[in-house]
Amino acid sequence: MKKVLGITLILASFISLALINPKLQDKKEDKKKSPKVKNVIILIGDGMGLSQMSSAYYYGKDEPNFSRFKVVGLSRTSSGSHKITDSAAGATAISAGKKTYNGAIGVDMDTNAVETLVEYVSKKDYNTAVISTSSITHATPASFYAHVNSRNKAHKIAAQMAKSPIDFFAGGGREYFIDEEENPGLLKKLEKKDFVLNMESLIAADELKKKKKYGFLLAKDGMPKMTEGRGKFLLDASSLALEYLNKRKDPFFMMIEGSQIDWGGHANDAEYVISETLDFDQTIGAVLDFAEKDGNTLVIVTADHETGGFTLAAEEKKVPFQGTQRDYNSIAPSFSTGGHSSAMVPVLAFGPGAENFQGIYQNTEIHAKIKELLK
Repeated sequence: MKKVLGITLILASFISLALINPKLQDKKEDKKKSPKVKNVIILIGDGMGLSQMSSAYYYGKDEPNFSRFKVVGLSRTSSGSHKITDSAAGATAISAGKKTYNGAIGVDMDTNAVETLVEYVSKKDYNTAVISTSSITHATPASFYAHVNSRNKAHKIAAQMAKSPIDFFAGGGREYFIDEEENPGLLKKLEKKDFVLNMESLIAADELKKKKKYGFLLAKDGMPKMTEGRGKFLLDASSLALEYLNKRKDPFFMMIEGSQIDWGGHANDAEYVISETLDFDQTIGAVLDFAEKDGNTLVIVTADHETGGFTLAAEEKKVPFQGTQRDYNSIAPSFSTGGHSSAMVPVLAFGPGAENFQGIYQNTEIHAKIKELLK
C-alpha cells in the first residue's frame, strides 16, 4: 500500500511539474502554434532616418502605419569603405549580407559577385518582385538582382534583369532598356523569358496571368515626385505585385523602395521629404493589411541610410522687445547636410519571426536574420 501511494505521489508530482514547466511540454505542440515565415516583404525608405519617419506623425492626416509595428530595432549603416554609406553599399549589405565599398552593386570589396536574397530564395522556388519610385536600375533595386562594380553602369544593370530570377518589377528606367545601341535586343530577351512589358501604365489585377512575368517601366528615368503628380504609383504597383504573387501561390519575396525620401534630403527640401515619407507609409499600410490576413508573411521596414541630417526643429520667431525665440509649438524642418549621415536607421518588423529584429545591429544582420528564418 505504501509503495502504491509513493508511486502515485511521484506520478502526481511529475504531472504537476510538466504542467508548469514549458520545457517538459510537448515541443511538437508548440511548433504547431507558431506560424512559419513563408513570404518576406522588405520595404526600404531610401534616406529615411528617425526624423523622416517622425514627420509622418506631424504632417499626416491619420495615425501613421508605422505605429502598427510592435517590434523596433536600429541598424548601423557604415559601409566597408566609409563611415557614411551610399545607397549601393547600404542596399548590398541588406540584399547580400556583405559590407562593401560605396558604389558597389551586389559585389564584395574585391568586386566578386555575392548572392542576393532574390537569388537565394529563387533556388527555393520563391517568386520575386522589385518595386521602386526611382529607376529600376538605381542603386537600391539594382542591388537585389544585379552584380556590377559601379552603380553608374545603368545600362549594364538593365541588361542583367534578363538574366535575373525576378518575376515582377515596376518603376522607372525605360531609357536603359530601350537603348538599342547600349542594350541591343534587351526587350526581346525579356519577352523570351515570358515577360509582359508595359511602358505606359500598370494594368488591372484581373489581367494578370500567373504563367507570365511582368515588367513596368513607367518613366524615362526616375518616377515623378509626389509633389509633381506621381499619385498612388507605389501603393498601386505594390498592391498589383501582391495580387500577382499571391495568385502564383508559391512563397514569395518582395522588395519595395520609397526612393525619393533620399532625393528630398539631398535637395534639402522638407516638403519633398515629408510627401515621399507619407506615400511610403501609405504603401506600408497596404502591405500590413495583406500580412495580417495571410498570417505567414514577415514584413520588415528599414532604410539604407539617413539623408540630409533632417531635423524637426522648433521654429525661430522674432518676439517684440525680446529678440528671436524658439517656438516649441511650431516645427520648422531643417537640414545639416546635402549628403548622407552616419545616423542609425529604424528597423520595424511584423509577422512571424518579427521578434528577431529587436536591438541594435549592423545592416548586414538584416540579411542574416531573414536567411535564418527561411531555413
